[in-house]
Amino acid sequence: MTERRRAILSGSTFEEQIGYARAVVDGEWIHVSGTTGFDYTTMTISDDMVTQAEQCLRNIEAALTEAGGTLADVVRVRYLLPEREDFEPCWPVLRRHFGPVRPAATMQVCGLADPRMKIEIEVTARRSAA
Repeated sequence: MTERRRAILSGSTFEEQIGYARAVVDGEWIHVSGTTGFDYTTMTISDDMVTQAEQCLRNIEAALTEAGGTLADVVRVRYLLPEREDFEPCWPVLRRHFGPVRPAATMQVCGLADPRMKIEIEVTARRSAA
């Protein structure tokens, strides 16, 4: 039987305060919310852009793992940044994680919820048939 709608929580205080889940599993699809560079266990965030991008991907990978997926299952990624010049320094990190997968991708310049946030990443994944 295909798993229907299940919420995955990371423990981020934002999830409780705003009322959302880190990810939602719906059948074979995994929808991961916009995820920032906060370390959710300590609710701290680095000032360094590349470190934030790495932490975003660790947070996303944890949600995907709990949902029964991996980064290799990602079919769509959205990068949200307040400053366009911050994107290029992240390319090596993003290429390392998504280069072999080649998901459809979009980068958008926009404001984020907290001025400490330098990047937010959202992904959609489709779990592979086992």
